[in-house]
Amino acid sequence: MNIFERFLTLWVGLCMAGGIAVGALLPAPFQALGRATVAQINIPIAVLVWLMIVPMLLRIDPAALRQVGRHWRGIAVTLGINWLVKPFSMALLAWVFIGWLFRPLLPGGQIESYIAGLILLAAAPCTAMVFVWSNLVDGDAEFTLSQVALNDAIMLVAFAPIVGLLLGISAIAVPWDTLALSVVLFILVPLVIAQVWRGRLLAVGDMAALERMRTRLGPVSVAALLATLVLLFALQGPQIIAQPMVILLLAVPILIQVYFNAGLALLLNRRCGESFAVAAPSALIGASNFFELAVATAIALFGFESGAALATVVGVLVEVPVMLSVVAIARRMRARWPASGL
Repeated sequence: MNIFERFLTLWVGLCMAGGIAVGALLPAPFQALGRATVAQINIPIAVLVWLMIVPMLLRIDPAALRQVGRHWRGIAVTLGINWLVKPFSMALLAWVFIGWLFRPLLPGGQIESYIAGLILLAAAPCTAMVFVWSNLVDGDAEFTLSQVALNDAIMLVAFAPIVGLLLGISAIAVPWDTLALSVVLFILVPLVIAQVWRGRLLAVGDMAALERMRTRLGPVSVAALLATLVLLFALQGPQIIAQPMVILLLAVPILIQVYFNAGLALLLNRRCGESFAVAAPSALIGASNFFELAVATAIALFGFESGAALATVVGVLVEVPVMLSVVAIARRMRARWPASGL
């Protein structure tokens, strides 16, 4: 992990504090950026999301989809966790904790918005940081790449319907036109740009040239994420100062769902007789979230100052420490993993 990835929680915390401070000192420029929208899509955020996501998607090789059959049990477990368990378990946890247990402690007008943000956070599996987590547990690189490529392909068609279904069940109005446009702008467009760029890099060079470009773009991706957070917290500042416990309360269902999905994936892979090198990255892919997409979609659907946007940012805040704890748990399990599955 580079310094940006290793200390992501620290950078997020600094962006929170800095955003709140500059938002209080210079509210007008940030409010103007917040109003810079076309068809309900915020233009500065769209640009920042492309800068965040395109470098990540350069890693994805569509040819990896040919490797899916080699680890079909691990693939099946991960797909089940990502698309049949995680979004629905998060919705259930959000209803229980945010909609019921913590309701008296939260701003009444934001309850449904917080629930929507948590649903968005869990509706798409992580794309980029998964490679870091897989490397830390000595995961099978081909499995990780093929699983991420398959998830990206599924995301194009499944993200909007799952989000729409769960928001509808939660009695939250679904702006379908904005949701569909978000899928195009924040998934399809970056994926196409990344694949065209990847093809050209490989045509004039080799994999080493591609990796050099990814290394150079890594800080740009993180900087775009941090700039998004500064902008968001500059507009969210008054709400956070008024309700500082909100962030801790929103973190509770996120933490539970991460450990639940990681544990379930490890258990199912073990029952299926899958090797540790596949089971460990399967658990990490099942547990982590595509928080960049969640933040962008929450802002597009509900606005910068919404509870949904804040809820997705809490996912960014806890991502690195909680996933490193899952890595540590998985590594401790390796010595006890069945010999037939090693």
